[in-house]
Amino acid sequence: MNIKDSVVLVTGANRGLGKALAQAAVAAGARKVYAAARNPATVDIAGVTPLKLDVTNAADIAAAVQAIPDLTILINNAGIHVVGGVTGPDALAAARAELETNFFAPLALSHAFAPVLGRNGGGAIVNILSALSWASFPTTGTYSASKAAAWGFTNSLRGELRGQNTQVLGAHMGYMDTDMTNGIDAPKSSPAVIAAAIVRALEAGDDEVLTDEPSRQVKAGLAAPRSFYLGEPRA
Repeated sequence: MNIKDSVVLVTGANRGLGKALAQAAVAAGARKVYAAARNPATVDIAGVTPLKLDVTNAADIAAAVQAIPDLTILINNAGIHVVGGVTGPDALAAARAELETNFFAPLALSHAFAPVLGRNGGGAIVNILSALSWASFPTTGTYSASKAAAWGFTNSLRGELRGQNTQVLGAHMGYMDTDMTNGIDAPKSSPAVIAAAIVRALEAGDDEVLTDEPSRQVKAGLAAPRSFYLGEPRA
């Protein structure tokens, strides 16, 4: 997918990876970049068009479809992480919130914009996933479940949209240096570095991109006799 002269929508574009992706799209020569956020006044990026979009709001999604009939690249980046495992006191509420934003929202946006992309020659959909699509920690149980669901839907979407020539790119990464990971003591990548890897994969026509060493290690570990996601053996 050639980003030059494309029309791009990035969700959750007011900070972190979303902001870096919007900036990367501008730098790559996109004709127009819509930077979406619940509050468009929080978007501070040169060369973009701020757009009001709560990804969990059906009316906002419908309005976005009407506003961008010439869209060629949809980047489903908006996401939330509620720290906690699957047995904690707030696990059900956390799971519902994360699934709404991390799974149902990109599903709804992809469903809404797929016909638009088809009419515009196919285009591309980029779903921001995670190495935690394949693994989990005691503090990421419900988040990992939401990203695993998003990974499964991404793979289905790729097959369903092949006939209209839409590239569907699943992007995985480890921890990034963003507001979401404040307080996590672990190596973190720069959002700009991750965004650059995603742009390269998009322009190369790839279906999946492992943007950093943690995501490559976790993916490779799926083939191990005792895969990483199984955790430590019981004593």
